[in-house]
Amino acid sequence: MQAPAIQQAVHAGRDVNCVPASSQNGVAGYDLVMFDLDGTLADSLDFFLGVHHLLSAKYHFRPIAPHEVEQLRQRSAREIMTHVGLPGWKLPWVVRDFVRLMRRQGQQVGLFAGIAQVLRYLHEQGVQLAVVSSNSVENCQRILGADLCRLMAGMDGGASLFGKRRRINRMLSRLGVRPSQAIYVGDQLSDAEAARAAGVAFGAVSWGYAAPQALARAFPDTTFETVDALRGLADLRRRSPGLPPTAAGTRTA
Repeated sequence: MQAPAIQQAVHAGRDVNCVPASSQNGVAGYDLVMFDLDGTLADSLDFFLGVHHLLSAKYHFRPIAPHEVEQLRQRSAREIMTHVGLPGWKLPWVVRDFVRLMRRQGQQVGLFAGIAQVLRYLHEQGVQLAVVSSNSVENCQRILGADLCRLMAGMDGGASLFGKRRRINRMLSRLGVRPSQAIYVGDQLSDAEAARAAGVAFGAVSWGYAAPQALARAFPDTTFETVDALRGLADLRRRSPGLPPTAAGTRTA
């Protein structure tokens, strides 16, 4: 289920926050758009919360209470781990079991409404698409389906929660794309950190695991308030050096 505070925005179907302002200076558009899966393309928050409760009992950390969800959406993954008492050394086992449980029990996890249409549109416009996820390639393929998988120039899964930078760099190398020609679209602060470390732009979506206010603190190059706003990636222009984020694809109210 989408986060209640932003559910209407996701389905609004109107581009309200993707302004290719820097197209005025003739900077070339993105040659590659890489997407995170969970919380960005796939509506998996409810599944995550349910599995988190199971895994907290297995690995002895505190479960997330329902009234804490919105509060924790304001925090980074590391802050959430501290809050629930999950030490870093246990994280690989927790992520492994999450992926395994999604493979076995996650048939109800699907794409956000409108994502399939947006991906087809971007592909038709000549945008090169890829997925870089901490989830497994197998889960990515199942959730996307065969038709959408055929639109992807590359798919890389199984990255650690804080190890996406290497996977982003590997995708760039595999497809022969320079970092300055690529953008990574995600829903968590760790996605922003990975994009910055890899030297690519970061696009934040407002309907995922992290709250929009939290992602704003990461100064994304652009923010997408609705799924349909992702269509703007077909002609979005990269921010020129020195321009603030609000002048490069994000419009404030």
